[in-house]
Amino acid sequence: MRSYLSGVAAVLQPGKMAGILAIWGITLLYVLFQGGKTSFMLFIMVSVLVVYLVIGGVSGVRRAKGSRSLYSEQEKPDLLYAGGYLRVKLNVKIPGFLPLPYVVVREILKRHNGESWVFEESLVPSLRGDGELTFQTPMLERGSYTFEKTDILSEDIFGLVEHKGTFMAEGQFRVLPRAVFIPRWQLYERKSRLAGPQASLLHSRRETTQINGVRDYVYGDRLTRIHWNATAKTGSWKSKEFEHESVPKTMLVLDGSAQAYASSNQFELAVSTAASLLGFGIRERIGIGLCSLDRDTRIFVPAEGTAERQMMIQSLIDINAEGTGSLVSKLDKSHRMFPKGAYVVLISPQIGQPVLDVMRWAESRGMTASHIHVLNPAANNRGGDWMNVLRSRGTAGYSVRSLQDLPAVLGGEQPS
Repeated sequence: MRSYLSGVAAVLQPGKMAGILAIWGITLLYVLFQGGKTSFMLFIMVSVLVVYLVIGGVSGVRRAKGSRSLYSEQEKPDLLYAGGYLRVKLNVKIPGFLPLPYVVVREILKRHNGESWVFEESLVPSLRGDGELTFQTPMLERGSYTFEKTDILSEDIFGLVEHKGTFMAEGQFRVLPRAVFIPRWQLYERKSRLAGPQASLLHSRRETTQINGVRDYVYGDRLTRIHWNATAKTGSWKSKEFEHESVPKTMLVLDGSAQAYASSNQFELAVSTAASLLGFGIRERIGIGLCSLDRDTRIFVPAEGTAERQMMIQSLIDINAEGTGSLVSKLDKSHRMFPKGAYVVLISPQIGQPVLDVMRWAESRGMTASHIHVLNPAANNRGGDWMNVLRSRGTAGYSVRSLQDLPAVLGGEQPS
């Protein structure tokens, strides 16, 4: 009996529980020493109140359960792009037969870098203890998100004691980095003075007869190109994807050095630039790979497939700019993963000797290097002096201040 009462006291607030038990003890003594109908009725009423509070404390919200559903405008709500939001529906089941005037539901959404958001809303459960809560997240940035344990709070109908329960409703999703459509890249144009080794083959390479997979039907595909078996299985038009003649590969090198970035917005611009270039590579069927120089170095060899590109983009979700040390030393440890004759594109806010060392490292291994200089959006520097240094040594370079300027900059135009 003592352990049971201690468990009840743990559920209820100690101060209020002690006061209620003290009142119950006084009414009991009143019955024993005074007697009579009045004292007996008072004792019965206080006893009923105590039983009600105890039952509400050991059941009700203490044993609540719930399930969560995520909705968005995209096909996959667990995978959306930065700047989007999710609609969350939480179904709550509160067992027991005692009525509850309302409950307060508290949700905590946690990002991979430690940031968190608290959502708190009241809910009126039905007589059966069922309730549904719907809310919308704010605009979300790139990262992995997880819902923590859900707290549910309630008070008895007299407002004397607050009860608290906790349950776990699974809810995880990822937010991809922002990306923009890049219609053209000056490096891959034949007549460009900055054209690299790919330019002579990019527009002239032909398809082989080797099937490389299946893709969605594009208006204008010939009937001979339609993949009839895949079309019949999926119910939507599918076309055959053929391999192309080989072309020199491209490696994107994303600088994740912690000391290189002046703000989180500058790093987000670098990540979004890498994601946009991956999109350009898959559309133009360029074998493109990714090397992330963060706290740990992650390398994906160049590939033309959509699945490989998705793996590269998803690797950008939880990168945090926590890298330390020299860029060249990290690249040198992984040089075997860089194809011979590849085109190396360094995406970095750094200038000067660290970048020149990367250029020389690539050239010493028979690769052609270029630099996409990621500027600080809050600064006024346009990076013109550094671009002149790169041009003087015959190296292609671009200065990018915002993601919206990226298509114009890569196309050789002046951003508006």
